[in-house]
Amino acid sequence: MKKLLPIFSYIFHPIFISIYATLFYFFLKQDVFAAQEKLYILLQVFLLTVVIPILFFLLLQTTGKVESVMIKETTQRKIPLALQCLLFILLVKRTILVTRYPELHFFLLGALFSTLGVAILVFFKIKASLHMLGISALTLFLIGLSLHLQIKMPYLIAFFILMNGVVASSRLVMKAHSPFELSLGCAFGIFPQLLFLYLWL
Repeated sequence: MKKLLPIFSYIFHPIFISIYATLFYFFLKQDVFAAQEKLYILLQVFLLTVVIPILFFLLLQTTGKVESVMIKETTQRKIPLALQCLLFILLVKRTILVTRYPELHFFLLGALFSTLGVAILVFFKIKASLHMLGISALTLFLIGLSLHLQIKMPYLIAFFILMNGVVASSRLVMKAHSPFELSLGCAFGIFPQLLFLYLWL
């Protein structure tokens, strides 16, 4: 089990959460948008939240600014988190507009506030789990979509609630975080999403 759990840290790595949310969003609202529009938006989200962060990470790794993809050292998180904030701002200002994609817009806006929150903590040498931030925010987004669109998906929601526990266990097994850091990440993932949930429910 200890060998299996770390896999979930990679499957639910924070850089994949936005693309997962976008995929679920278009799947649940499949009759609303044209296929070409979906592909266009998915490509933009993928480039801004996956490709650019990976390329930037490789640059930081080459220059010795970060050591590994998990970025365990608190001080090494400043630049990647700042970049992530900028990319989220680009998405909500230029691509995922509130007039066209309100639910997804507010999810990404919540993600921006979550990222800003943990970025501020870094300056106080406090490390929150970005994995728990991501998976908890995604879970709440799915619950919100289920309520908003009046689509029953208890098995999917139950699966992601379970994944919250699995990802937390994975981070503990990998000795990447303490229980406090996991709880902190979960709180920063949930509360901004709860705040913006009231704006689109």
